[in-house]
Amino acid sequence: MSSTKTLDEKLKHIHADPHGCKDFILADAKDADMALAIGATGRTTEKWPDGSPRFRTLAEYRRIIEEIVEQGLVDIMLMSASTSEELTIRKRIFDSSAVTPACRANDTTDIHVYRGGKSPGQPSLPFRTATIDHIQCGKLHCPPSERHLGANLGLYSITYTNDSVRDREALLAYNAFRLEAEEKGFRHFLEVFDPNVEGMVAPEHLGGFINDAIVRTLGGVTRSGRPDFLKIVYHGPRAMEELVAYDPHLVVGILGGSAGTTYDAFKLLAEAKKYGGRVALFGRKINQAENQLAFIHFLRLIADGEIEPEEAVKAYHGVLQALGITPNRTLADDMVLQTGVMSYGGTKTTSLSPAPAKPAATAAPAPAQKTIIPNAPAKAPSATPDRPAINGNALPDFSRMTPAEKVAWQRARWNRILG
Repeated sequence: MSSTKTLDEKLKHIHADPHGCKDFILADAKDADMALAIGATGRTTEKWPDGSPRFRTLAEYRRIIEEIVEQGLVDIMLMSASTSEELTIRKRIFDSSAVTPACRANDTTDIHVYRGGKSPGQPSLPFRTATIDHIQCGKLHCPPSERHLGANLGLYSITYTNDSVRDREALLAYNAFRLEAEEKGFRHFLEVFDPNVEGMVAPEHLGGFINDAIVRTLGGVTRSGRPDFLKIVYHGPRAMEELVAYDPHLVVGILGGSAGTTYDAFKLLAEAKKYGGRVALFGRKINQAENQLAFIHFLRLIADGEIEPEEAVKAYHGVLQALGITPNRTLADDMVLQTGVMSYGGTKTTSLSPAPAKPAATAAPAPAQKTIIPNAPAKAPSATPDRPAINGNALPDFSRMTPAEKVAWQRARWNRILG
């Protein structure tokens, strides 16, 4: 893979200026076939004869991944090793892309979500399906000349249960993985889930527990074996600021949790960034969106500080109207900030206090409905240092625009895309 990756550039900028850098890393987590299995691909509008939902096929799921990579607005595409083999090794879709391919490198038992299953509610146990060699080259033993063929970034996950025996077992497994990764030149980022068993940590101590677990886990790890960044539940401003302040080179990212409302997703990203987060990895929030490309487009604008979450929800609904797509919720319902589920099994929750909703913007009506769903344009190099461009066209100065003007600009831009 010879193309320059935005992930590497942003990590370099963050470490060069931890306090002043504004770069934000966005990832799409399309690895859910290692957790939700058949349901990972997302529901379609079709039903089985008994009324139960139909899900996308694996081929449809992978085709959407290709479209998102072609769009180029995420920095990382996280996949299962089997999907990466097809798209990274065989189809080579990342060779000329600025998006970095990544794979889930382990799959602890608490994310084994089967219909009718009990694993998510039982104490987590370490487990790995994929090997580093299979991720890097698609087979058991990789010659040095073939390690570059696949992904060279993996997500490693730990779920602490506050049980010394189980947590020691999890740490031993992570230690073995980390040593193997260093030997094979394999990069990773570390996901830390909240305990998946109720009552193991008092709610008021949960943010501090996770922060302490992370710092203790990495305290004995030298630079060559440390994760590139973290993926954790967002436990609010204090917990985020505490972890970021402790070590500004410990790049902190948040996980998205359940789908929720559009405002849930947009506000979560903005809140985490406000208090020091540098990365957002959204899986179901993207996969269950009415239009994934448009949804990602607005995530990117929020991450880059070009639009506020409240404005983005309204503009996103304007895009859905222009595309002829019926939204999952009315705009009013989609502006509600719900409690967000923060684990695959749906046992841990967190909530955010919403900012007061801004008055609805007045914008030109959307054009006649169309049935096509075009790709959102990829982001082109900036026209000037402070005026980025999309498809060669300089963006306006968002800092000088009112909320109504921002929403109108977004809708007009999508009207131009639709023709």
